[in-house]
Amino acid sequence: MTTAHPAGGPPSAPGPPAPRRVDFDWHGTPLHWIPGEPLAGHVINVLHLLLPAGERWFVQVFKEALPRVHDPDLLARVKGFMGQEATHSVQHSHVLDHLAAQDLDTADFTRRVDALFERLLGPVPPWWVPLPKSRWILYRLAFVAAIEQFTAVLGDWVLTADGLDRAGADPVMLHLLRWHGAEEVEHRSVAFDMYEHCGGPGALRRLRRRGTMCVTAPALLGLWIRGTRHLIRHDPTIPPGKPTYTLAGHNRAIEKGLLPSWRSLGAAVPRYFRRSFHPSREGSMAAALTYLGRIPRPRGGI
Repeated sequence: MTTAHPAGGPPSAPGPPAPRRVDFDWHGTPLHWIPGEPLAGHVINVLHLLLPAGERWFVQVFKEALPRVHDPDLLARVKGFMGQEATHSVQHSHVLDHLAAQDLDTADFTRRVDALFERLLGPVPPWWVPLPKSRWILYRLAFVAAIEQFTAVLGDWVLTADGLDRAGADPVMLHLLRWHGAEEVEHRSVAFDMYEHCGGPGALRRLRRRGTMCVTAPALLGLWIRGTRHLIRHDPTIPPGKPTYTLAGHNRAIEKGLLPSWRSLGAAVPRYFRRSFHPSREGSMAAALTYLGRIPRPRGGI
């Protein structure tokens, strides 16, 4: 369950975020890394389809916006965020290589994801979006902030998802997910603060923030369903003709604690719409830092 802290009370990270040294040996990780639960595993595997391109795009957008940052503390946090996201992208790319080695082809889907971020959300707005680049960057920053709301919620969930442990989930995959989830909670406020710093006058800034979330939430849901169907359809161990994805199967996985509840994900949206919203009240920083404390200290910033 996602933790929402009362106003004024959430613990904060001790200094700017920074990338950590991590290394994952995938040779012993089975294709169905949650034993007997291919649907739940593939729902989570959609992260590997989306994040390599998505987190490279985060870094690109922030690099373009760095000249707009005039607060040295925020600048340090943004650079740390960029370093962490670049590391996440690389590590999830290695999982795609591991899936390919097990004859699960993801290339067609990831090419479409690449096109989404590089063309639709690239530096130049699509022809049907009548905005100059100087304003389009504000929308792209707002999209990053909206996506980061969900990554913080998912990160907080996986840190305490005991159902995955009870099901005997592969420890290497669990470590990847929990390391990444903990860093998402650690830098939960950076994208939001970056957008607020660069976003312009209050009323328009809030309208843009809410509007981009109205696009982000259904788009992510659609991508997740399509990604899960792709993975199940191309899974060489699942006979052709079997159902690719069912809501009933998804809900059974939620009941077992293998996936976050629809309620926890859906509730993240109205919280984000509040005028008083700030991500520092999302998730448990204490749990995130406790998990990250087991990992070697961060290397130097980018």
